[in-house]
Amino acid sequence: MCAIDSRLMSRMHVAGSVHAEVASPAPVWLTKPTDVNALTQAVWSYNANRDPDGVISIAGHKVTDLAKQFGTPSYFIDKADFFERANTWKSAFAPWSVYYAGKAFLCIKLVRWIAQAGLHLDVCSLGELQVALAAKLDPKKIGMHGSNKSVNELRTGIEAGVGRIIVDSAEEITRIEQLAAELDTKVKVMIRVTAGVEAHTHDYIATAHDDQKFGFSINGGAALVAMIRCYHSERLELLGVHSHIGSQIFDTSGFEVAARRTLKLFAQFYEATGSLMEELDLGGGFGIAYVKEDTPATAQALAANLHEIVEHECRGFGLAAPKMSIEPGRALIGPAGTAIYEVGTVKTVDIGNGMTRNYVSVDGGMSDNIRTALYGAEYSAALANRASAAEPVVSRVVGVHCESGDILVRDEFLPADIQPGDLIAIPAAGAYSRSMASNYNHVPRPGVVAVSAAGTEIMVKPETLEDLLRLDAGVEGES
Repeated sequence: MCAIDSRLMSRMHVAGSVHAEVASPAPVWLTKPTDVNALTQAVWSYNANRDPDGVISIAGHKVTDLAKQFGTPSYFIDKADFFERANTWKSAFAPWSVYYAGKAFLCIKLVRWIAQAGLHLDVCSLGELQVALAAKLDPKKIGMHGSNKSVNELRTGIEAGVGRIIVDSAEEITRIEQLAAELDTKVKVMIRVTAGVEAHTHDYIATAHDDQKFGFSINGGAALVAMIRCYHSERLELLGVHSHIGSQIFDTSGFEVAARRTLKLFAQFYEATGSLMEELDLGGGFGIAYVKEDTPATAQALAANLHEIVEHECRGFGLAAPKMSIEPGRALIGPAGTAIYEVGTVKTVDIGNGMTRNYVSVDGGMSDNIRTALYGAEYSAALANRASAAEPVVSRVVGVHCESGDILVRDEFLPADIQPGDLIAIPAAGAYSRSMASNYNHVPRPGVVAVSAAGTEIMVKPETLEDLLRLDAGVEGES
């Protein structure tokens, strides 16, 4: 099979980019809608709809009112949507532990939601850990990730009493042992392994093939050596193994291979030590629908398949089923979020071969959602402040930054009559948009607002220009 350049595709089922032989700049996977005003429910939060006036509402709040009150760009999180998904995943995977992956989006109020929903939390930096501790989350429900944890980071986690540290390197084992001796304690750890699985996703978010930075490779024996070392350490309590194969994955085929190889490692560990590993974490990476063509599996289907996979592999190796956990992040918060922008300019561009594309410029861009520019992620978009009877035309939603790659939505059918002052809504913006946001071109990062039947609540305040200048030592009076 010939290799496909990952820069030209973001999902495996996308058949290609622009095809010049057809009189349309749309990629072959993007189908023209019969109703440009319709919202595909799988892409939007549970409580998003277009009201009788044609305005998109989220949890009963018109986006026109939200934009007026909170400004644009802003992110809006459907609170009831998050709790419904959290409860669905927790119920579907019971009795497994569900760790919310904090890297998707994290703030103090969200951590309190996580606690209310009865979830655990996975953090992967000192900053994420401090947010969790500031929210008063039980430290025993925190798992610490990170491929290069500093001594300070590890000390903070150990002193706080986190439930587990996922160890990523031999150097980290040494650091933890030294800190545990200094603090006269014993630290619970899991070994992060790479199972040699090629997940069907973009290279930048595939994390279990051998040639990458995370964990200990099963191939070659590094993982087993690390496990045995931790098992015999006087200062470490080895809980088990952690495996993560990537992100935005739609089926369980990769997890099946990872489980087989990981549980074989459990059997090898038992042969070497006479002791059984008690815990296995299969990570996260469960995909969501960003465009109507996406078909991710439901939590119930994923749970049924993963339960069956683990039970089958354990029988094959003659092992008792270990205590299991998973780490969904995007699957819980992604669909709950919607980003709202205001249109500034609209251009119709002749791109050759008799084709044109509308460029819809909005007041945000790659600084508030880098994913499209970083690895070609696809998104949907809709005219949000009114319904339209105009013809759907292939459009590209772009931002304010001085970069040709400043694209929020690469390809979408939007009404031909979009004009300055209109609002554009981009669904599935709850994960990785705010958490990966930057101040490129000195643009402040947007705020995050929770919306529910009870009202609105600011979760993260929007940055101001004063916030940006506050850290600049060149400001008069600073030194």
